[in-house]
Amino acid sequence: MSESWDREVDVLVVGTGAAGMTAAIAAADAGASVLIVESTGKWGGTTALSGGGLWMPTNPLVRGDSVEKALTYMEAAIGEAGPASSPGRRRAFVETVPEVYAFLERLGVRWTASKDYPDYYPDRPGGMVGRGIEVEPFDTKKLGEWYETFRGRDSLPAPLKTDDVWLLSRAWSTPSGFVRGARFVFRTIWGLVRGKRLFGLGSALTASLFTILREQGVEVLLNSPLTDLVKSDGKVVGAIIGQNVRIKAAKGVILGGGGFAHNTEWREKHHGVQGYSSAAEGDLGEPIRIATEVGATTDLMDDAWWGASVPLPGGEHHQFILSERSMPFSIVVDETGERFTNESASYIDFGHAILERKAIPSWLIVDVRHRRRYLFNAFLQGTKKLREAGIVRSADTIEELAVALDMEPARLRATVDRFNGFARTGVDEDFGRGRTVYDNYYGDPGVKPNPNLGPLEKGPFTAVQLVPGDLGTKGGLLTDENGAVIGVPGLYAAGNTTASVMGRTYPGPGSTIGPAVVFGYRAGRDAASRSS
Repeated sequence: MSESWDREVDVLVVGTGAAGMTAAIAAADAGASVLIVESTGKWGGTTALSGGGLWMPTNPLVRGDSVEKALTYMEAAIGEAGPASSPGRRRAFVETVPEVYAFLERLGVRWTASKDYPDYYPDRPGGMVGRGIEVEPFDTKKLGEWYETFRGRDSLPAPLKTDDVWLLSRAWSTPSGFVRGARFVFRTIWGLVRGKRLFGLGSALTASLFTILREQGVEVLLNSPLTDLVKSDGKVVGAIIGQNVRIKAAKGVILGGGGFAHNTEWREKHHGVQGYSSAAEGDLGEPIRIATEVGATTDLMDDAWWGASVPLPGGEHHQFILSERSMPFSIVVDETGERFTNESASYIDFGHAILERKAIPSWLIVDVRHRRRYLFNAFLQGTKKLREAGIVRSADTIEELAVALDMEPARLRATVDRFNGFARTGVDEDFGRGRTVYDNYYGDPGVKPNPNLGPLEKGPFTAVQLVPGDLGTKGGLLTDENGAVIGVPGLYAAGNTTASVMGRTYPGPGSTIGPAVVFGYRAGRDAASRSS
């Protein structure tokens, strides 16, 4: 029986984040006709809301790196993590980085190095500083009418770079932070003077990719969710979009529609928590579900790109935190008042520690010096509502704060006293906080002898509730070195729709978006090369 189609293309791409857009760009550049569909009314996906960094070992901007050095580090950081992080997929990722870099640069992407950002386990074999890259701030006036549906408008509308963030967090407490703050202000003003509407971070990346798509003539349809895949003779030949729009994809369908961060049922089933995610609201797992119904298999569904978040009043949004818990004059404790991990560890390790301890909520406790010296993103719009909701609590003494937190005062006092002793010697004997260059990246070099350790001595003291937040889920479809979904010919996937090549860890800054772009590129190229 012959299929009836409403329209036909060579390659159909689902999703407008970094994975989907890179796949579409690669396929179109190879000569394929491409259509890209987005389930929500905004394009850009979770990438547009992100920091926008890409962990890209062996990229042309980094010095002293090599394929073998990067693979050595990935083995040391990731270890054995199943088929999603097979040796073949790791090598395909690392070896393709220079090619993807040059390809997107040729089409107009303006790369820049995050030269100071370390790998997250820099002391392990092959670890180093500077493998991260990002895109220069982008003038979103170039988007024209598409600016109105740009998800990046929900992020920070400023020319911020990933490599700015670590210094801006201490812009008014250290000379280097002040200088970087001044540069950021000048960059912002200079953009306005020239009549530009500059966006940085993930907004810059997604706007750059979208501009290439428009120049290629690729059509983008919003409010067009994938509802089914169509198979014929054992392979995927098209899809149903929306209510019943049947689209033939002669060379393949590529899924880049994100993970399942906002699917509460799946989160509770696979993670044991309802989810406190910073991902885009369309991250519901539908592409994963639909793919499994046509024979795809999954892995790593029980994991996510974890971290710590402040649960904001209303329950719809959560503020992911990073430097706040790493700066000196702070500790994180569970509900009994005990420390349980290195507060300066990478966000995924910190999130795993919260879950393993079942420390939900945890409390970030800071003294007045932390409040005065360092940026705290959740406080930018004031603390009144946070205090009314019990998310922020303060007291003049540690003992009074313990009472406000329903903790045993003597127990919290003992925890603080022990930590203060470590702060004075510069060695955290319990969890090694401040031991690596990554820990120190989000530290204060003016605090001696350890930039991550400062005693909690000066009141008032403030406690901020923390929950296991995330940047998205990392479990999904199993794919091969070219992004082809295992066992389902004609179907490809990349990004958080797939089980991550990074396994259960986070080797460096941009370990979500880097592989999303690389495997999106490989999927687009491979699909375009298939015979119709």
